[in-house]
Amino acid sequence: MNAPDAASGALPAQEVSLDVLHEKYAKGDERTIAEVQQRIARALAALEPAPQRADCERRFLWAQQQGFIPAGRIASAAGLGLRATLINCFVQPVGDAISGSDDGLPGIYTALSEAAETMRRGGGVGYDFSAIRPFGSKVAGTASRASGPVSYMEVFDASCRTVESAGARRGAQMGVLRVDHPDVERFIAAKDTGRFTNFNLSVGVTDAFMRAVEHDETFALVHAAEPGDEILSAGGHRREDGPWVYRQVRARELWESIMRSTYDHAEPGVLFIDRMNAENNLWYAEELRATNPCGEQPLPAYGCCDLGSLNLAAFVDAAFTPEASLDFARLREVATVAVRMLDLVLDATQWPLPQQAAEARAKRRIGLGFLGLGSALAMLGLRYDADDGRAMAARIATELRDAAYAASIDLAREKGAFPLFDADRYLQGQFIGRLPQALRDAIRAHGIRNSHLLSIAPTGTISLAFADNASNGIEPPYSWTYRRKKRTADGGTRSYEVSDHAWRLYRQLHGDAELPASFVTALEMRALDHLRMVEAVQPFIDTAISKTVNVPEDYPYDDFRDLYLEAWRAGLKGLATYRPNAVLGSVLSRADDAPVTPAGASPAPDDDPLRKRFEHRPLGELESVTSKIEYSTQEGRKTAYLTVSFLRADGVWESRPVTVERPFEFFMPANQRTGGHQWITASMRLLSMVARAGGPIARALADMREVVWEKGPVRCGHITREDGVRVPVYHDSEVAAIAFMLQRMLIRRGFLDEQGNQVPVGELALRLGQRMQGAGPQLQAETPAEPLPVMNGAKCPECGALALRKVDGCSRCASCHYVGECG
Repeated sequence: MNAPDAASGALPAQEVSLDVLHEKYAKGDERTIAEVQQRIARALAALEPAPQRADCERRFLWAQQQGFIPAGRIASAAGLGLRATLINCFVQPVGDAISGSDDGLPGIYTALSEAAETMRRGGGVGYDFSAIRPFGSKVAGTASRASGPVSYMEVFDASCRTVESAGARRGAQMGVLRVDHPDVERFIAAKDTGRFTNFNLSVGVTDAFMRAVEHDETFALVHAAEPGDEILSAGGHRREDGPWVYRQVRARELWESIMRSTYDHAEPGVLFIDRMNAENNLWYAEELRATNPCGEQPLPAYGCCDLGSLNLAAFVDAAFTPEASLDFARLREVATVAVRMLDLVLDATQWPLPQQAAEARAKRRIGLGFLGLGSALAMLGLRYDADDGRAMAARIATELRDAAYAASIDLAREKGAFPLFDADRYLQGQFIGRLPQALRDAIRAHGIRNSHLLSIAPTGTISLAFADNASNGIEPPYSWTYRRKKRTADGGTRSYEVSDHAWRLYRQLHGDAELPASFVTALEMRALDHLRMVEAVQPFIDTAISKTVNVPEDYPYDDFRDLYLEAWRAGLKGLATYRPNAVLGSVLSRADDAPVTPAGASPAPDDDPLRKRFEHRPLGELESVTSKIEYSTQEGRKTAYLTVSFLRADGVWESRPVTVERPFEFFMPANQRTGGHQWITASMRLLSMVARAGGPIARALADMREVVWEKGPVRCGHITREDGVRVPVYHDSEVAAIAFMLQRMLIRRGFLDEQGNQVPVGELALRLGQRMQGAGPQLQAETPAEPLPVMNGAKCPECGALALRKVDGCSRCASCHYVGECG
């Protein structure tokens, strides 16, 4: 990187920028940005006719030096001969069948296989799960009931967690469910307990639903699949136009549940799918049902997003002076070269699936956008949350649009229009109708190379590596200086001091002088100001904008609840929000957010997501409870003693002081640490680390319950059915059995609810107060409902227990009393 130069705005590299560059993008002997840029330029120019290659390589390198930054997959794989895709993200279709295809859509496990291959090659994946039949609907082929789309999402989540993408990049996923799907409430609540860590979730909202919200009307939840008998007897019926109505809901109540979940857990986001389709340039050739994982590209089945961004901070001249301006002529010239480069990426990439290659070649979608808007506005002396800042952003988007469309028209004259181009219908599109008449006339005369050209994506790591941490995409800076936690190759984390490019440049030019009024951060403005920026820019972007409205933890819900309704009224295609919360924590923390530790208390862990709200009490002793459990495996009966220690923490929740209790340590006595019990000790220590860090205990225990071993099921504990009968519970391993019993202990203590989900903070405080008064839940040992049989027989086909033996010539199960073949 360059040495400091006040005239050019060049600054020495930040440590985090160098680390990101070397870990993610610089390959082999590459050590500098210039070397990565040279590789990209050479790889793309090689696809041009031989006489043009040298000139194209020179121009491609120049465009990058001036501020064009190709997306991360291009930077990390172009020119390396890898069988990895240069495309960041895809949308994959999912049908209702288990395998094969259904109504032209691949079955669930076919789609799973396709997604795994896509992620293995380096691409993230978005899905619309709405075709999957709802929970409780009929499955005629097996005379059974469906488990619903949320259950199958667990399989996709596990696959994403397992498959490591090319270049050590974990896969990313977006799950979408239509708002009229009968399982939409399950979907909305899916991440309440920290599940689906490899998914972003968004509800696909229709205009009809939003009008029902406005007018406080009921709204039908419908699906093509026939409901089960219970649903039919409760009023389910078939509409004249074909779909089955499962039930009616009050639209405002459903909308409120979306808003509450988004406020509490930052998900689900919202996609306005009717707006996406109405504004689609290819309205005549495709239907949009989902987006890529970050939401900047609504895509059809097997569609891809081929992305790149202009660093707006690189186009500011005379920053922080009365003469500050943005060089629009240079921006247009760089954008022209960038369009050509992104078009070549479609030919240079390795496609994970042939369907993706065919889709891309038929439409040649690209997504040129920008990053550094927040930084550039500060350098120009304009506030992000003011009218003049929004006006500048709109002008930038307009100039970028016109330059990109003109470049694509020129490419069509040289190389031909995209195969599905139909001049009459293409020019009828709503977005195309807003282009200047000169561009519309040129499209009719010459065609256009790319069906879509513009997209504003999140640009976290490429901003760090290639733009000196200019602000991310369309976002304002989160903070001018902050600490960033980054995962390391060994699975740990490292904390960096990071500064925004505009802040660093101002300090270089003006030392410790007070920051101008143009320096405004994400948390210093109203949520509505975030929305207004998207409203100002969206009319000039033909796909979509990835925008997260960051609000502080204490942002009032009453000010938040109508944000998405305003977004729909403003004509946006979607929106996501983030408010720091105990389930998710935060990757970023402002440098001035260090917690204050009470005298005599141990410091809160650095990554404790509750540290801003709850400080550990200086306790002389922890309060601990112990439970004796018995379980039975193929090897015989076993006894274990589990101990959980609890810590009390004081803080403020929803403007009132509260005290809560949470687990602090998990323990098994040392005399059990023999032979195969070493893994138990390791598990207890890891759970204790999660607890001490304020992490998601509910999720950790749920993950442990998914562990399977080869020795067969384990019987441990019991549950009470609705008819009052207590029945034994089987688990897939000893790990799962131990996790079940720890879960039961925390349920009886009141830390988890009956389903094993995290109890909200307000309820935790209430339960602790009741228990201190002798009225709350008390922990008592849970004893088996009946003697536990030694499980050393064959596997029972009815209950799965290893308790099937021949008795009087018949196969009988000692667990569930199943009687099988005799004689």
